[in-house]
Amino acid sequence: MSGLSQPEMEGCRNLLGLLDNDEIMALCDTITNRLVQPEDRQDAIRAILVYSQSVEELLKRKKVHREIIFKYLATQGVVIPPATEKHNLIQHAKDYWNKQSQLKLKEAPKPVTKREDIQLFQKQEKEDKKTEKVDFRRLGEEFCHWFFGLLNSQNPFLGPPQDEWGPQHFWHDVKLKFYYNTLEQNVIDYHGAEIVSLRLLSLVKEEFLFLSPNLDSHGLKCASSPHGLVMVGVAGTVHRGNTCLGIFEQIFGLIRCPFVENTWKIKFINLRIVGESALAPGALQKPTITFEPSDLEAFYNVISLCGTNEVRLNGKQTMECGTGDQALCAGNEALLNKRELSLPLKH
Repeated sequence: MSGLSQPEMEGCRNLLGLLDNDEIMALCDTITNRLVQPEDRQDAIRAILVYSQSVEELLKRKKVHREIIFKYLATQGVVIPPATEKHNLIQHAKDYWNKQSQLKLKEAPKPVTKREDIQLFQKQEKEDKKTEKVDFRRLGEEFCHWFFGLLNSQNPFLGPPQDEWGPQHFWHDVKLKFYYNTLEQNVIDYHGAEIVSLRLLSLVKEEFLFLSPNLDSHGLKCASSPHGLVMVGVAGTVHRGNTCLGIFEQIFGLIRCPFVENTWKIKFINLRIVGESALAPGALQKPTITFEPSDLEAFYNVISLCGTNEVRLNGKQTMECGTGDQALCAGNEALLNKRELSLPLKH
């Protein structure tokens, strides 16, 4: 358990952000005695914060240079003489974080006592819940822009990738259920961050596909569970070069990373691709998802109940594709009431 308070944790995270990658990795090795093998820079910073016993212990490390602490304080508006010694800089940082903590306590809402205040508080709660729902929609849009932008950029025809693709974007036990229907129907399961990452990468890097999501109100739907799982359903078209090959439907399960602020990782993916040859004539339009957030919530409930048991969700809807193909099954591996969940895609 870290010995740092929440303000100290946030402050040290920002301070460590001023170090370069080699210094971060070396500091992580020192503090954890090389017992933790971080996947990336953010993972290393998380380990440094978790295994540090106090602010003094962390900031007194040789790899945390005096200049870095001074630079951090300057960015926070704390003006001190440039020649200030390191131990005094550490004290200034501690005082600043303590002050921030006290300010937050003063800003905390006072206990509700009057009836009018209770009604106002309840009204505010309702407004907060409305804002929360809007935020999930926005989260879904931002996630899709990031995910498809990053994945598509790995296509060699589009030039150098915009960023690094890899297993660091997934939880280690992530699951991918990949259904595709071109000349024949296939469903394949993949497990683990490495293999799921490589399979998705091969779609664009080796098969030269380009996935174009439809992010309007009909092509993107989001839902959240009470336990923090956010589900994003998106439909779109599949291209190779200037040729449209068919449509896709994809459902993501996202869970917030508890150690890195504003970071979500992918817990599961259901991907369904239907080639144009498997669609009815004239069916290739702007894809629209027809399931509702309540269907996604039911999907989550069955997954959470099943855990490691292999159960497939019993759903209300069936796929109404041009050829009447069955939809991508969204549960685990056995049948519940001998029926399948269908998260349908409208054409």
